[in-house]
Amino acid sequence: MHTELTRRHLLSASSAGFGMLAMKGLFGSNAQAAMVNPLVPTQTHFPARAKRVIFLFMQGGPSQVDTFDFKPALTKQHGKPVAKDSPTVFYQSPWEFKPRGQSGMLVSDLLPNIARHADDLCVINSMHTDHNAHPQAILQMNTGSFAFTRPSVGAWCVYGLGTENQNLPGFVTINPAFSGGGPVKYGSAFLPSVCAGTPVGQGGGASATAPETPLKDIQLPFMKNSRMDVATQRRQLDLVQALNRQKLAQDGSNEALEGLITSAELAFNMQREMPEVMNLNQESVATQEMYGIGDGKPTDQIGRACLMARRFCEAGVRFIQVNHEFWDDHTDIFKGHPQHALETDQPVGALLTDLKQRGLLEDTLVLWGGEFGRPPLLNKNKGRDHNNVGFTMWMAGGGVKPGIRFGSTDETGAKAEQDKVHLHDLHATMLHLLGLSHEKLTYRYAGRDFRLTDVFGEVKRGLIA
Repeated sequence: MHTELTRRHLLSASSAGFGMLAMKGLFGSNAQAAMVNPLVPTQTHFPARAKRVIFLFMQGGPSQVDTFDFKPALTKQHGKPVAKDSPTVFYQSPWEFKPRGQSGMLVSDLLPNIARHADDLCVINSMHTDHNAHPQAILQMNTGSFAFTRPSVGAWCVYGLGTENQNLPGFVTINPAFSGGGPVKYGSAFLPSVCAGTPVGQGGGASATAPETPLKDIQLPFMKNSRMDVATQRRQLDLVQALNRQKLAQDGSNEALEGLITSAELAFNMQREMPEVMNLNQESVATQEMYGIGDGKPTDQIGRACLMARRFCEAGVRFIQVNHEFWDDHTDIFKGHPQHALETDQPVGALLTDLKQRGLLEDTLVLWGGEFGRPPLLNKNKGRDHNNVGFTMWMAGGGVKPGIRFGSTDETGAKAEQDKVHLHDLHATMLHLLGLSHEKLTYRYAGRDFRLTDVFGEVKRGLIA
């Protein structure tokens, strides 16, 4: 049974007032379960290459010409003003690019640990998107739209696939920044609320640096609840859920109440498993050192976040997002980019190593990048400004072609030219790797069928192994 049927049509039928017995008769018990709980795993449209996604979101815009997009022709333009008397000049990267691995992929010295995984990377040098301002571009990267409130990518993935562990959220976002759309960028909008991302850190309660801290509005673990033991909590929840279900039966259709019922059950179950998953002290000293975890280390926060992502991945979470900000180096990129790279390169390299050693990279799609890139220019403040018409992202694992570059920018790295990949194409390809058709994964709202890619998007087959 296709995801489109078990999700969209069931919810539409529910809204029309069909009873549970009718649902069971029409669609079967699995579909009935999917209607009651959107987290129940469902069959994909076609065989999936990836089971889960880890999105390493480098918010602010890493410079492609300083990381993964070497342009020899830029050397000839180096130091020349873009226009007469302009303080902005063409500027070749100060970091040396070297061929890495058997593929010989050129990666700069800015990211030496990620560079060691060159043969696993599928580098997209021809990304482009629709807006060059951070708030709009961040929203579009995370939801597909910069102008309207839409479900996040993670929410669409959970809505389409369910999740493998009913005791954990389907979508977790670690250290989400308040800037650039706030909770909207990991929200569910009109999808079932339980599909939204659960924030960990920076407003979500627990953080990558203090995972023992209780999550907001959830008591972790049970022994910290001085008023009720686990059995009493369960009896209390059963009473409240019985009243909720009685009210739902009377209403016939109440999406908010349905979401509350599912979320309350999930919150109770999370108290059992979430603390264990977030307890990084269970990892060996060698593993923690590999990720760069340690008091005072610049890699500590992202190291903890990446290690936590691997643990959530193992525990059955469908979509994990690790957030790092802020690569927005309009001023002194020579200082800013090395600092951002220092904070993230070792943890990300360790995550790839760890996933590969554990056999998880094969069916885990890892995505790295920001909301846009940087032009091959240096402004009067020794920084690079915004560039949404040509930038780089990379993927690894999950059925993508390893050790390749896809597409290219012009000779200076300013604009995508060959095999261009729009953000909608990236989202369509991501869903395809998860076994979902971006055209079939829809949700009827306000009289029309919505999808992540709106009316756009093309699966880029050249990215798929």
